[in-house]
Amino acid sequence: MKKSQIIEMPQFFDTYIKIVDDIDLVEGLEQTLNMFENEKEQIQRVAQKCYAPGKWTPKEIIQHIIDNERVQSYRAMRISRGDKTLLPGYDEDLLANNANVSLRTLDELLEEFSALRRSNILMFKNCTEEMLQCSAVCYKVNISVLALGFVLIGHQQHHMNVMRERYYSLV
Repeated sequence: MKKSQIIEMPQFFDTYIKIVDDIDLVEGLEQTLNMFENEKEQIQRVAQKCYAPGKWTPKEIIQHIIDNERVQSYRAMRISRGDKTLLPGYDEDLLANNANVSLRTLDELLEEFSALRRSNILMFKNCTEEMLQCSAVCYKVNISVLALGFVLIGHQQHHMNVMRERYYSLV
């Protein structure tokens, strides 16, 4: 299913969804699978740098994307299976502060992202159209499985744009 088939555009998450082209969800997930690998050299050069005090390093950004991918895909799995339980939000700074990214290599982070994204591609590929249109409340926001899938793509694209605009020029 395509982005244009999202019935209700969720507030807050629309920021990420709007930057994605009107493509098929699985196709978009597959297209962005190697986004980090394709720019690995540029990322590696600035992996430990911050463009301003208090901002995350590119390695921390990638860990944040991994964390977000796990949270959103968990939500999508539950909602696609008919679970209407109110799903909580999460504190991205708490997760980032406890991820120990400085102990990990860029290669390890990219391997984890790739494995997670491949798993999510399989999950979304096996959702029926009915499952993709299921929705529930995730921390005060009604959102569909389809919209959550596009959040994964757009969230990654958003942070990649930040790295390109604010980090690559640091070296």
